[in-house]
Amino acid sequence: MSLMTMIIKMSEGLGKTCAIFFLTLLFSLPLGMIVALLRMSRSKIISTITRLFITVLRGTPLMLQLLAVTYGPYYLFGAGVARNKLIPVVIAFSINYAAYFAEIYRGGIESIPVGQYEAAEVLGYSKFQTFMRIILPQVIKRIMPSITNEVVTLVKDTSMAFTVSYQEMFTIGKQIANSQTSFMPFVVAGVFYYLFNAIVDYIMGRIEKRLDYYR
Repeated sequence: MSLMTMIIKMSEGLGKTCAIFFLTLLFSLPLGMIVALLRMSRSKIISTITRLFITVLRGTPLMLQLLAVTYGPYYLFGAGVARNKLIPVVIAFSINYAAYFAEIYRGGIESIPVGQYEAAEVLGYSKFQTFMRIILPQVIKRIMPSITNEVVTLVKDTSMAFTVSYQEMFTIGKQIANSQTSFMPFVVAGVFYYLFNAIVDYIMGRIEKRLDYYR
């Protein structure tokens, strides 16, 4: 197989890799905020349950979580395995990354001085207005480097989808490598991931610069 043919075949899987990446961000970023707020709840029960949820997801391999979400319903309830593997893959990725984003959000929220909440209350802001107009913009600025780090990691973690035989870029590369007995597909995959990450890093860097006025 020529190098160009190999690149074309692997680029077909790149679209599925991008689907995992963008859908995971779409669901995990807002879910992470919800989990963070539940983790900071004054209710001991809610806070403890949420903390356990975060601990389990951060303390177990993403690969194991992918297997559990994809095949767990079959082994536990006899339900059929999803025909479209993208659904369980995105669910597993979203839940996993929501746990990491939740801790990033929590750290950012707790770093805001209490005096800002008190000042907002004196000015007549409601708790919702205080959070949305005063706290959240500052939190976003403070956590952007950590969010960027997780987003870059997500690009590489999409390769984990090969665990459940989802035909994304790395899975296709692995199949070509096995059939051709060649390491070249992995080199091509590495270049693809590097370029993808370079683009993501550039975009996130631009966003950070645009948020400089929150300093």
